[in-house]
Amino acid sequence: MTINGTSAGHSARIDWVDYAKGICIVMVVMMHSVLGVEAAAGQTGFMHGLVAFAKPFRMPDFFLISGLFLSVVIDRDWRTYLDRKVVHFAYFYVLWVTIQFGFKAPSFAAESNWTHVGYLYLESFIEPFGTLWFIYLLPVFFVVTKATLRVPPLAIWLAAAALEMLHVATGWTVIDEFCARFVYFYSGYLFASHVFALSDRARARPTFALAGLVLWMLVNGGLVHLGFSEWPLISLALGLAGACAIVVIGTLLAQARWLDGLRYCGEHSIVIYLAFFLPMAATRTLLLKFALIHDIGTISLLVTIAGIFGALAIWWISRGTRANFLFERPAAFWIAPRKARAGLQAAE
Repeated sequence: MTINGTSAGHSARIDWVDYAKGICIVMVVMMHSVLGVEAAAGQTGFMHGLVAFAKPFRMPDFFLISGLFLSVVIDRDWRTYLDRKVVHFAYFYVLWVTIQFGFKAPSFAAESNWTHVGYLYLESFIEPFGTLWFIYLLPVFFVVTKATLRVPPLAIWLAAAALEMLHVATGWTVIDEFCARFVYFYSGYLFASHVFALSDRARARPTFALAGLVLWMLVNGGLVHLGFSEWPLISLALGLAGACAIVVIGTLLAQARWLDGLRYCGEHSIVIYLAFFLPMAATRTLLLKFALIHDIGTISLLVTIAGIFGALAIWWISRGTRANFLFERPAAFWIAPRKARAGLQAAE
């Protein structure tokens, strides 16, 4: 497949994809930061509306983009595929769930006992812990998609869409999030050519694209405000429409070459996803404890910024020290021939 003259099988990055991923990761960090601050403070701020507006499409667009390039690698032999798409993410999940647990274990022990803390840690391998459920679920999506290659794609998509509309709520994260999100990941894989065509059209007709974005914002915001955004079918439509909107926004930003920092965040979105919890939590605690700022919205914004830049700082520091294993999978954890670059990437 050729995209804007670049083979998708090559390592060259596609500008609008990084912008779109940057938007995604900023929205994810914002959501955790805002809701965390508001829960701790017992009140809401001006950023609450932004989080609510983004809820219908925040994770759908992340999963859709994660599936975009799957067609390039899905025909690899199972050993290589599992190494890149399962072991790769499993390594980072185990590592970072252990790091997160190390910070949270004392508070857990204070609430119960250390035996229960050990149980919670073991449970995190079947029930994803905290913010890391995305890393846990991606390998599941990769395996299911490859294992069902001989099943008619339309049948899989319809089944996935039906699962999303059922709003399954078993209490188990893997089951519930699989049902809610797989349709978006599979849509990225199945309709990749249409997604890239949408980007091409937005690049060719930016005025028309902007008009479409305004209409989307009005519809999405209106349905969220009225409380209809989580209704069956509407939630699916808003998820897909929002994912397409992010594609268009990313394309227009790339064309104008605006907000290069956002593109940089997109290039390192999984790095931010893994590490933002620590600077986010530390900044939230300090700002609320010392009460230097009283506006909850402003505190939420500062915590969001700290989460993003703090995660990148952790990555920058690790690159120049022996802590590079935090974001680069060591050779001992490869089960297939190692590729040139061992860093953490969402898809290849």
